[in-house]
Amino acid sequence: MATRVLITGAGGGGAGNRMRDLRAAEPALVVVGVHDDRFTLAKSSGDRNWLVHPPGHPAYLTSLRRVIAREWVDVAMPTTDPAVLAMARGRERLPCRLFLPDAGAVALCQDKYALSCRLADAGVPVAETVPLRALDEVEDAFARLAHHNTVWCRVRAGSGSVGAIPVRRAEQARAWIAYWEEMRDVPASAFTLAEYLPGRDFSAHSLWRDGRPLLTKTCERLSYFVAGGSPSGTSSVSALSKTGQHPDVAAVCVAAVRAVDPRATGIFNLDLKANAAGMPCVTEINAGRFSSGPTIFDLTGKHSMSGLYLRLALGEPVDLHDEYDAADDYYALRDFDTAPGVFHADELFEPLQDGRGEEA
Repeated sequence: MATRVLITGAGGGGAGNRMRDLRAAEPALVVVGVHDDRFTLAKSSGDRNWLVHPPGHPAYLTSLRRVIAREWVDVAMPTTDPAVLAMARGRERLPCRLFLPDAGAVALCQDKYALSCRLADAGVPVAETVPLRALDEVEDAFARLAHHNTVWCRVRAGSGSVGAIPVRRAEQARAWIAYWEEMRDVPASAFTLAEYLPGRDFSAHSLWRDGRPLLTKTCERLSYFVAGGSPSGTSSVSALSKTGQHPDVAAVCVAAVRAVDPRATGIFNLDLKANAAGMPCVTEINAGRFSSGPTIFDLTGKHSMSGLYLRLALGEPVDLHDEYDAADDYYALRDFDTAPGVFHADELFEPLQDGRGEEA
């Protein structure tokens, strides 16, 4: 009988990539998609699709349980942070396999300031960060970070660089935070100010079981979605990314996950940015889910991250230990309304024809 997998967020780009990559690893897979928005769900490529309550609803787990039972689901995979936390906290209520971290580790990672404190205490490189409790603390926080030319202002929860902007003066940060308070109902206490990290930008995925790292993959972000319209000029969603040899990044990732949970299990999706000295610093960990565009980790290297995740979730034996699976010179390109493409650097020259002429 074919394995049946439930995927949350069905119809969204991240869930669509997850379904496609899992089917590439396991063609006979039956995919059950769920979402709380019927319009988004209409776009799902799942074999079966169900409307459920949103993760914050008291009956969310009940609706998931109903779908899991009706569809004989073997494994459930969340694709958003709210779904990860709800399912990790209520795992005993779901009658299928889950391959998720401890709920406490998930909650820790979803508070970026609490995470940075934990990592700093463990000696893992992070940006120097100051939390805010009120808008009138901005000047004092800036004074504490005065040895940095530029300061990074961001919301301490959420994804996609929400509320993030680089600033050089306290009045810039104050105006930005005041806008979010007045127009978006986000309080100043939700913000942090931190050392701005000017260096290279990395994404990494790391698979763990019972406190043992099994597989880590990394890539470098080269450009971003809608960065031109974003005050930060960056995003955690890359338009173009590239594989390469980044063992220093992989080492920081393993140390970071160990600091978060010594008994770590599941997938950990990490963002890192290098500081002025070139040291990769962890800026975010999404515990329990893949990033929205992990295809580059599935179609390059020796192992498919999605395929390995599924095997682990099903309890199958996996003979890996702390492997860094690095492939050179593969690019992943993402754009609206198209599937992600992964190609080697050689394909930039062959079989393409160059019609620009000598003037190029």
